[in-house]
Amino acid sequence: MDNFIIVIGRQFGCGGRKIGRKIAEAFNIPYYDKTLLSKAAEECGMDPEIFRAVDEKRPSFLRNFLGLSCGTSTAPCTPGSFSHLGPGSLAPESLYDAQSEVIRSICRQGSCVIVGRTADYVMRHHPGLISIFIQAPIEHRVKEIIDRKDAKSEVEASALAKKHDKERESYYNYFTNRSWGTAGNYHLCFDSSRFDADAIIALLKSYIGKR
Repeated sequence: MDNFIIVIGRQFGCGGRKIGRKIAEAFNIPYYDKTLLSKAAEECGMDPEIFRAVDEKRPSFLRNFLGLSCGTSTAPCTPGSFSHLGPGSLAPESLYDAQSEVIRSICRQGSCVIVGRTADYVMRHHPGLISIFIQAPIEHRVKEIIDRKDAKSEVEASALAKKHDKERESYYNYFTNRSWGTAGNYHLCFDSSRFDADAIIALLKSYIGKR
């Protein structure tokens, strides 16, 4: 495959972004995560801060955030289509459409690694798509969350993991009509407490070779 797209879904605290960066380095291809939100905002002539604020949040949160602070619109978004509008002009679906268009634009440029943002669904028809889901037992994730200083205690870390997982699941299921984290929706699933980045990279190389 000359042009392959590796997309990564992940539970919170399983090291998905860290693994994604190492995969991108191993294959010498670009890596994208939250930067997609800023790119989508810039393409639509909007304030990138709004995209950061609603990063992978459930639709009900998006509606409340936009409705209270910005107003809403159901107009579709394509690159440059909102250059004349302020940041208060988009509803959740339009934000999602804008982000999806940026994902497609990035993938047209060549191979890359994308973390989250339902990229597996957005690029589902791409012949070089490789979709991965990374998970880990809660005790492993709690340790990771504390080590990276996102929480100070095991109780706080566990609550944070459950909160973000719920938001990601709601966001993913709403926009894709799929079930987040269900093995049948992905090509490969890994437990990061058993497979580190190097092991995942080795398996990916084998998988790509067979593809």
